[in-house]
Order: sequence, then C-alpha cells, then structure tokens
Amino acid sequence: MNSITLFVSVVLAGIGLALTALGQHNIGLFFFGLAGLVFLSLKMANTWEKFVVLRAGKLHGVKGPGLFFIIPFIDDIVAIIDERIQTTAFNAEQALTKDTVPVNVDAIIFWHVHDAEYAALAITDYQQAIDRVAQTSLREMIGSSMLSALLSDRKTADQHLCETIGQKTQEWGITVSAVEIRDVAIPEALQDAMSRQAQAEREKQARIILGTSEAEIAAKFVEAAKIYAEQPGAMQLRAMNIIYETTKERGATILIPSAMVDSMNPTDVAAVAMGLARQAPTAEK
Repeated sequence: MNSITLFVSVVLAGIGLALTALGQHNIGLFFFGLAGLVFLSLKMANTWEKFVVLRAGKLHGVKGPGLFFIIPFIDDIVAIIDERIQTTAFNAEQALTKDTVPVNVDAIIFWHVHDAEYAALAITDYQQAIDRVAQTSLREMIGSSMLSALLSDRKTADQHLCETIGQKTQEWGITVSAVEIRDVAIPEALQDAMSRQAQAEREKQARIILGTSEAEIAAKFVEAAKIYAEQPGAMQLRAMNIIYETTKERGATILIPSAMVDSMNPTDVAAVAMGLARQAPTAEK
C-alpha cells in the first residue's frame, strides 16, 4: 500500500462519513464505495519497479513507474520486478580442476532485469534460477581449467563466467553485468607443496644469479691478469698501491712477502718508504 492511495482513500472515506453525519446517506455511501474502489485499484510503482498485470489470466501489460489503475477482481498483479542491479553470492565446494585438484571457489555475480515481462512469465523463480545456473557454470569452468591458470588469471575466468551465465539468462530477461571470483581455496597439503616449490624456484634463481656474477668477476680477473702480464709496470704500481692501502691502518702489524718486495723496483720502494715517512708526522699531529 502506497501513501498516495492511502491518503486519497482516507479523504474520500472522511467525506462520506461527514455526508452521512449530515443525513446525506446515499451520497455518503457513494463516497465510501469510491474510497474502497480507489483503495483497490490505484497503485503506484517506484522508479525502479515494474508491475506485471494479468487481466482474466492473460497478460494485460507491464505498469510503472508512477501511478496506474487496475480493475479490482479482474486484474491481478502477479509480479513486482526490481530492475536495480542485484548481487548474488555463489560457490563451488570440492570441485575438481582439469588437473584433478579439489578446490573451493567463492564468487559473486552482478545482474539486473532488463525485461520484466520475461522475468515474470518465462520462469517460475528467476532469482533461484540465477543461483543454480551460476553454480553449474562455475563448476564447469573449474573442471575445464588448470589450477595454475585459475589462481593466476582470474580476469579471464571472470570474463568466461560472465559470458556463459549471461547467455543462459538472456532469454529470461536478465542481463549479467559482471562476475568476480572472490577466493580460491586449495588443500593445505597442496599449499605446503606449492610453497616448497616456490622456495626451490627462488633458491634456483638466486644460485643462477650468483653463478653469473662469479663468471663475470672471473672474466674481469682474467682481463686484469692479461694486462698485468703485458705491462709489468702496472703490476708494480698495483703492488705499491696495496702496500699504501695497508699502511693506512695505525697500530697494525703488516707482513709483506719478500717475493712481493723483490718484484718491485728498489727505487720505487724507497720512494714509497720516503713518502710514508713524510706522512707519519702529519698523521700524528
């Protein structure tokens, strides 16, 4: 019962009551009858609603939105269809994937009625039918998909489900806007196995990177060795640099192999020693 129908009925009944009290019984009864007629015949549909009306068992029309009249006892409103977007949650438990892995999948479907006549007359309960079709389509999709694809490429699975369910519900006057898979649960034992596999893959990748780095370093050492072999002076300069770097640490005892000293030019060694002697007083200051 909508507020407009109720208000008009009450006003007419009030007029009839007032006329009856004034002695106008016939006119008062007329207004009472008119109030009852308005109460039974004046209907109002909201902007998102459609009323499916049968007249003597046959389709009379789809009314709404707004105010409309029906003939009492002849017209019958068999369905009030909400055309707003609806959401329905559905799931599939212990469904086997293509590689025979049992999974539990939760999903949600977004849909709306685009043809109220078909939704009311073509199927008994379209909401329950949507739930059944969605569950069946989800199980079919799981059975034709590998577990890895189901876990990694949900957008493709969502699109496939949306198209499959939409084709089945189109003839009922229902449009499927989107389907979203919310969760894919796999057995704990398989989760542990997949975790170990992922850890092994990461360790393998880390070793490959380490080996590649070692190969690059070795190549650089070979290149440096060739340069030192072709340029003995470069080797002497490197040895002197090593000695200089090691003398930076104060209070440390440094042992230098005699072969390293002999390989260097004595004049260069003396120059290095004099340079270190000059730096020592400065360092102490």
